[in-house]
Amino acid sequence: MTSETTTARLVEFDDSALETWCDDERFEVTGERIGEYAAATNDPIEAHLAGKVASPVFAIVPVFEAMMMPVIDVAPLDIFGRVVHGEQDFHFHRAIQPGEKLVSRAKATGYTSRSNGTAITILIECRTEAGELVNEQYLTAFFRNIDAGKTVGVAAPPHKFDENLRAQPPVAVVPQHVDDDQTFRYSPASGDPVPLHLDEQVAKDAGLPGIIAHGLCTMAFASWAVLTEVGGSDVNRLKRFAVRFAKMVFPGDDLETRIWKVGSADGVTTYAFETVRGEDVVLSDGLAEIAD
Repeated sequence: MTSETTTARLVEFDDSALETWCDDERFEVTGERIGEYAAATNDPIEAHLAGKVASPVFAIVPVFEAMMMPVIDVAPLDIFGRVVHGEQDFHFHRAIQPGEKLVSRAKATGYTSRSNGTAITILIECRTEAGELVNEQYLTAFFRNIDAGKTVGVAAPPHKFDENLRAQPPVAVVPQHVDDDQTFRYSPASGDPVPLHLDEQVAKDAGLPGIIAHGLCTMAFASWAVLTEVGGSDVNRLKRFAVRFAKMVFPGDDLETRIWKVGSADGVTTYAFETVRGEDVVLSDGLAEIAD
């Protein structure tokens, strides 16, 4: 941590680009695409596989083109090689249905300078063409070893794991396996073409041991673990789903999602969760809110 702090590069971000919505992006949802995404994330829930209703993390697909546009406006292009997807937080008003035409837009709401880098918060809205709000998403883009020199605007809402929960056993533990071809199935299903997930040489040139799994694919694994164990496999009950991407996941990895009950209020039960590979936590600070 010390070396990261001392080598942080001071970079000026563009505050004038904050709170500015990007252009609308449109996406038509099909049952085929919903089913393809479910299959690409090893989702066992039949309604998702059949394309009858979208799985939770499918919500990233309609907004994919819009979500990073505001980052480009705030951060200089020459530091984009240091950006990673730090956190993702979905707030669901309802599930996505086949046949819908959705309109998405995004804006940067603020950035936070930390000792090891700077995090930009992106707020994304996904609506129907008639204007009905389907979901809101907070994406945290983290620039490693970049110091913006200050903290400005509004950060994403917190979802920190309460370590006191470890005093009790989890209410569910779900074993999961990342298939050898997982990234090659997930890429077309999600619309994410980043070569770090598809090209061994590109990944090695970037200093990685090989291709890495998409963080949102791992998040989708956690979502069906939570839904099947404590949500009655009903995506319509899920109101919020958030994680921090803590470590990289690789094809062939064996994972385990552990779920703890936090409490209930106003007809919603809150759960904390994490996904691990052995001793390594790969998804941390997991939070799920499920309507009773």
